[in-house]
Amino acid sequence: MALKSSPVLFGWLTRLSRRNFSTSKALAAKPVAVRDALNQAIDEEMEKDEKVFIMGEEVALYDGAYKVTRGLWKKYGDKRVIDTPITEAGFAGIAVGAAFAGLKPICEFMTFNFSMQAIDHVINSAAKTFYMSAGKVPVPVVFRGPNGAAAGVAAQHSQCFAAWYSHCPGLKVLMPYSSEDAKGLMKAAIRDPDPVVVLENEMLYGVPFPMSDEALSPDFVLPIGKAKIERPGDHITVVCAGKAIDTALEAATTLAGNHGIECEIINLRSIRPLDFQAIARSISKTHHLITVEQGWPQSGIGAEICARVMESSAFFELDAPAWRVTGADVPMPYATTLEAHALPRAQDVVAAATAVLGNKISAASSQ
Repeated sequence: MALKSSPVLFGWLTRLSRRNFSTSKALAAKPVAVRDALNQAIDEEMEKDEKVFIMGEEVALYDGAYKVTRGLWKKYGDKRVIDTPITEAGFAGIAVGAAFAGLKPICEFMTFNFSMQAIDHVINSAAKTFYMSAGKVPVPVVFRGPNGAAAGVAAQHSQCFAAWYSHCPGLKVLMPYSSEDAKGLMKAAIRDPDPVVVLENEMLYGVPFPMSDEALSPDFVLPIGKAKIERPGDHITVVCAGKAIDTALEAATTLAGNHGIECEIINLRSIRPLDFQAIARSISKTHHLITVEQGWPQSGIGAEICARVMESSAFFELDAPAWRVTGADVPMPYATTLEAHALPRAQDVVAAATAVLGNKISAASSQ
């Protein structure tokens, strides 16, 4: 019996060894929370370059309202990790002035809703000075913090600023999703010579994502302006960024399981500059398009993407009109049930895909 079983056992071991080699990268991946990935990025860049410093409300002694700056004050001291009063217009202006002088400030807003107090410094001072100085005064400042809806914080604390800031030439606008996104994009933002707005999401801070050995390395940086295919697919392109990717991925699982529809989900990572070529390539394969965002519909990121598609040769690749899935066109309600209905849900994306694909749903399901 042992002799008869040995070839079977040998074959099984051979397949197992091949499997281990083929998935070694995934097995080696380490789960890291988004807040910790951001912390790694800031820490590594502060250690690498003494011109980098961070300032904002509660970033020092309290380790940050969301613990993104945990341990940095103890490591770098008062001069490089600076607690500020509750005065966004004041410390944002100081950050921009420091960038004028050649330093590399990271300006944390406890929420981007509070950046409205400082928007003159972000738009008129940071974004426009390099142009208005004929290229003589670079402004290497990073504005970062949680953006968009959280949970139960009502209308004044739930806005998405992606469309607001990406409207302005002179700014680069990033929206990370995973821990690798967070670390790689934050490091790129700090190193960039231009002002960069990094729109994080409070609901993602505590979520662990696998990080490869490459991403855990101090040398890991992601390019600004390059999207990532979060999930490949052949039937419909779904373009999104940040927390909306969770919604799109959930919908994609439902569509694949119930209808045999495979969504290609594009994680934009960068809102401005926008990787339109990645979108166009995907449309040329799927011939259908949905955009998903938590912001309001009018003049939103989805509207911009749809306009660019219509103005380009990608338009002729579409077999059906594009569809936007957005937040409701209302101030965010405080009531939990209403809040849930004011944000895009997976079922909304499924309904949009059903509408866009039309009668192809039944054809795919019958195969």
